[in-house]
Amino acid sequence: MSATPVQRGGRVQPLVLMLLAAVATIVSGIGPFDRMTWWLEVSPVIVGLAVLAATSRRFPLTTLLYWLLFIHALVLVLGGHYTYARVPIGFTVQDLFDLARNPYDRFGHFAQGFVPAILAREILLRLSPLQRGGWLFVIVTSFCLAFSAFYELIEWWVAVVAGDGSTDFLALQGDPWDTQWDMFIALLGAIGAQLVLGRWHDHDLKALQGNGGGS
Repeated sequence: MSATPVQRGGRVQPLVLMLLAAVATIVSGIGPFDRMTWWLEVSPVIVGLAVLAATSRRFPLTTLLYWLLFIHALVLVLGGHYTYARVPIGFTVQDLFDLARNPYDRFGHFAQGFVPAILAREILLRLSPLQRGGWLFVIVTSFCLAFSAFYELIEWWVAVVAGDGSTDFLALQGDPWDTQWDMFIALLGAIGAQLVLGRWHDHDLKALQGNGGGS
């Protein structure tokens, strides 16, 4: 049976977003501030694109999630190009609100909780017995907090191996509580995503299942 126009359109959009993310990643690699930091920051995007390309046909995601992943990829590659402490738009916000540091790193960690929350929610609703409700909310939030903590462990391991060469990747900016702030902000992102996007995500899941893409 041939694909309907809706199904074909649903397949084209993710491919376009993945292509744009790949182009943005390549562009960000042109003259980055620090090459090692660039590799560390964009490696999740490279791995994610490979996984999405390999699974897009047998396990397509919702339109909402594809867009969130695309935006998160842009956040990562921009931070990789400049390093998080030097992203120009962060300096603009810093001056506007008279902040003590470039806040782009905080925004990145908010996205680190916000986007994976919808990803975890989608996978759990489609592949596990979990239903919408309190337990789903708690498990998704716990997963995102655990993911954030694991990322902080990665930063620690990089610091041990690279020493002073890890400064740009860590983006501490002199804050001794940076690790705790990063995890707290990711936690807020995970909670916020579920509260703000939960109904929208449910609508997209129903549409996906209606087009034959559900599991």
